[in-house]
Amino acid sequence: MEKGVTLPQDCRDFVNSLKMRSKYALFLAFVVVVFVFIEKENKIISRVSDRLKQIPQPVTDANSTDPGLLLADNASLLSLSELDSAFSELRSRLHNLSVQLGVEPAVGEARGRKEEVAAEPSQPALAGHQRRHVLLMATTRTGSSFVGEFFNQQGNIFYLFEPLWHIERTVSFDAGGGGANAAGSALVYRDVLKQLFLCDLYVLEPFISPQPEDHLTPVLFRRGSSRSLCEEPVCTPFVKKVFEKYHCKSRRCGPLNVTLAAEACRRKDHMALKAVRIRQLEFLQPLAEDPRLDLRVIQLVRDPRAVLASRMVAFAGKYESWKKWLSDDDGRDRLREEEVQRLRGNCESIRLSAELGLRQPAWLRGRYMLVRYEDVARRPLQKAREMYRFAGIPLTQQVEDWIQKNTQAARDGSGIYSTQKNSSEQFEKWRFSMPFKLAQVVQTACGATMRLFGYKLARDAASLTNRSVSLLEERGTFWVT
Repeated sequence: MEKGVTLPQDCRDFVNSLKMRSKYALFLAFVVVVFVFIEKENKIISRVSDRLKQIPQPVTDANSTDPGLLLADNASLLSLSELDSAFSELRSRLHNLSVQLGVEPAVGEARGRKEEVAAEPSQPALAGHQRRHVLLMATTRTGSSFVGEFFNQQGNIFYLFEPLWHIERTVSFDAGGGGANAAGSALVYRDVLKQLFLCDLYVLEPFISPQPEDHLTPVLFRRGSSRSLCEEPVCTPFVKKVFEKYHCKSRRCGPLNVTLAAEACRRKDHMALKAVRIRQLEFLQPLAEDPRLDLRVIQLVRDPRAVLASRMVAFAGKYESWKKWLSDDDGRDRLREEEVQRLRGNCESIRLSAELGLRQPAWLRGRYMLVRYEDVARRPLQKAREMYRFAGIPLTQQVEDWIQKNTQAARDGSGIYSTQKNSSEQFEKWRFSMPFKLAQVVQTACGATMRLFGYKLARDAASLTNRSVSLLEERGTFWVT
């Protein structure tokens, strides 16, 4: 260590233990140390925490995005310029200290073969062709897997299903960091998204557990939900001795070769990605302004009453307190305020993002589209054509055929995670199983969000279950041009 550089023993031991970790994990872990030991950074965290609040929660679901992010009283986030400035300063200090302590300063310097693949990631497969990048932004149980298939089924689109799942499982701040944790995670998500859109799939490797060896991994989350990762040449010969947790559905493939996947990404004309972990639209501004990406953001929303009903089935263990409250006929049990706050925070973050998109700031003009799942369910082919037209990508017959086939499934043929829907009937199924007092809680917590998206409030139990009473306002299209 250079003379004059003095750090507490705990800090030195902690940094030394991170020598072999990625730049992201190193950065995030070190932020916590900086917050504790450096007075200047304490001022930064104070600035962030004063404007953001968060209820920490463990990652227990494979696809969970209950936000834990509660907004301040004025319902505004700390400006991104302040956040970026704060975290850039921390990143710079981390780099300097890492060099002084002998820690590897960055992942990119020793990539070798990785750099060859990602050297010109923005180049399209066909000369003169404008490559488009589509982000399907949603929350869990909004029908995003189903809508994502509209892009997955088109042969000239490289589609990724929830790649940020690995980051959520790996990256976290100390729970005491409050809202700064959510902001910091969002910045990492954004950085990873940018690299993925540039076909740098190696960016995922430090977050995959166990980490890939020679760029081979059998545990990429839901690999089988991406046709591009299960077709030749990415589908390599099956290796019997290797256990693959997330295998391809239609054929037997060997462990995923990240290099082959990255090369396949570059050969496709366009790229689309589904993510339920992007909480705030404003964090995407640098991506929208990046001329290499020509980004299109489709925000998918759904009636929050239907979302809660679906989550209570899919993630039953997380909603035991809700179920206990519902089953208490004597009214002795009260629903915990933190549960209601989490629900309200989720709705508010969705609403604020949508309001920003619909305002059409200069950086989002022509790049944002709001879609209601209910409209997709009722008119899937029409909405698919609108989404493709918005994205500037021709819709193929292959996608139209898939939609026709998979929106007419048998009534009992749609499982919890199925993408086969009798869509015109499924979207209101929740109305006939949700107790009215549960609907009331959602309507109270999410009233402003529901009004923005055209979801009508149910006055009583009878109107909730009356098929002749529509709870959906006709809004035409939210397509922003």
